[in-house]
Amino acid sequence: QVQLVESGGGLVQPGGSLRLSCAASGIMFSRYFMRWYRQAPGEQRKLVASITNGGGTNYVDSVKGRFTISRDNAKNTVYLQMNSLKPEDTAVYYCNAVYEGLGQNHWGKGTLVTVSS
Repeated sequence: QVQLVESGGGLVQPGGSLRLSCAASGIMFSRYFMRWYRQAPGEQRKLVASITNGGGTNYVDSVKGRFTISRDNAKNTVYLQMNSLKPEDTAVYYCNAVYEGLGQNHWGKGTLVTVSS
């Protein structure tokens, strides 16, 4: 059974930092591309950051220089370090695991990040 469990969300003031974690089980984690998406109220879910199975990273322009995605294959965990947070970063953040060669696409249930003073 595949499980992706996000943690680390919460309430933070503008300019603050949070570190999200996504622990995976039931998959060959090291082979998967891992992504973080977010969905703000009333909006569609959008890709924020991705990391390949080789460690290559990519970010949406709005978070470049503030967010860092990383992975620890030994712990089957992907992280999203979020610095200099802004109110517009407020959203539910979802972890996604993709293995296109096998047609595998898995989602976590999300963790809420609220940036507010």
